[in-house]
Amino acid sequence: MSKKNKKEKDLVEDEILTAEKDSTPEEDLNKKDPLAVLKSDLEKEKDKNLRLFAEFENFRKRTSKERIELFSTASESVMSSLLPVLDDFDRALQEIEKSDESGHLKGILLISNKLRETLKIKGLKPVGTEKGDVFNADIHEAITQIPAPTDDLKGKVIDIIEKGYLLGDKIIRFPKVVIGQ
Repeated sequence: MSKKNKKEKDLVEDEILTAEKDSTPEEDLNKKDPLAVLKSDLEKEKDKNLRLFAEFENFRKRTSKERIELFSTASESVMSSLLPVLDDFDRALQEIEKSDESGHLKGILLISNKLRETLKIKGLKPVGTEKGDVFNADIHEAITQIPAPTDDLKGKVIDIIEKGYLLGDKIIRFPKVVIGQ
C-alpha cells in the first residue's frame, strides 16, 4: 500500500471515529435497536393518553357535581325570601292560640301546613335546634348570652329567637339563639 493510500485510509478512519463520538444517544438507539425506540415512544404515548383520560374524567365528575349542586340550590333566593312568611305564620299561630279562635286557627294551620309541605318538597327543611342543645357555632348564630338558670345549661341553647333552615345540605339561614354562660 502506498503512503498516500495509507494516509487517506487513516483520515477516513479518524472521520468515522469522530462521527461516532459526536452522535447523540437517540442516534445510538436508532442504530442499535429501532424496536426499543418504538417501544419507548409507545410507552410515552400510552402514559400521555392515560393522563389525558384521567384529567377528562375528573373534569366530567366535577362539572356533574357542580350541575347537581346548582339545581339543588337554584331556588335559594326564592326560598330565602319566603322565610319571613313562614316566621309570620308561626307568630300568627301563637297569637290565635292565645285568643281561642278555633275557626281562624284551623284556616291558618291549613295554609301554613300546605306552604311548609310545598317548600319541603322543594328541599327546604328546618334546622333541628331545640332548647337545651349544645351551642355549635357551625350551625347556630348566637344573638346574646345570658346567665344560665342552672349549671347544666351553660354553653347550651336557652331560647330560639328565629328558626334556621336548610336547602338540601346547605344552611340558608342559621338559627338565631340565646345561649347560657
